Amino acid sequence: QARLVESGGGLVQPGGSLRLSCAASGSTLDDYAIGWFRQAPGKGREGIACISPIDGSTYHVPSVKGRFTISRDNGKNTVYLQMNNLKPEDTAVYYCAADSARYRLSRIVADYEYWGPGTQVTVSS
Repeated sequence: QARLVESGGGLVQPGGSLRLSCAASGSTLDDYAIGWFRQAPGKGREGIACISPIDGSTYHVPSVKGRFTISRDNGKNTVYLQMNNLKPEDTAVYYCAADSARYRLSRIVADYEYWGPGTQVTVSS
């Protein structure tokens, strides 16, 4: 069973950057595809990026592609989400999640078995 914890959130001005981390314990992240999701106030949880442990392939939704980058460091058992050129509409609680279907790059909440508690990202001047 994977236990996930996100960190790196905070308050940033529009155009700024943050790097979120998803650290795992109890299991190696090599066993899972990892996704980043976000949930803005009053909205549903949205999958925005995911990475496969098999070949490192990634997927980013169009709204973040070119600004956000998902990556993994197997030695540190950590997955990252580098977020650049942040916009007010990026304000949300950000979650990482683990999917035991290692080959799958899914943006569907129900496909992920394990979740972190989330970290708040606020983009505001």
